[in-house]
Amino acid sequence: MNFKMGIIAILIFFALIFVAQNIDVVTVKFLLWELSMSRAILLFFSLLIGFIIGWLLHSYLAYRKDRNEFQNPNY
Repeated sequence: MNFKMGIIAILIFFALIFVAQNIDVVTVKFLLWELSMSRAILLFFSLLIGFIIGWLLHSYLAYRKDRNEFQNPNY
């Protein structure tokens, strides 16, 4: 077994421990909307949404920077 597979096995092991410790059902309420789900799933979706927002913001800022450099080149 190579090093990469060992690291992947350890990460999967930690993920299983995380899920096993966070199986409690929590209720999320927002205005008239109410949703009950596992705490582990809620944390995963929160992390996923944060990554997506960060990626979109980074892409938008890079696009604006490239557009400004194209319109106003420094000679």
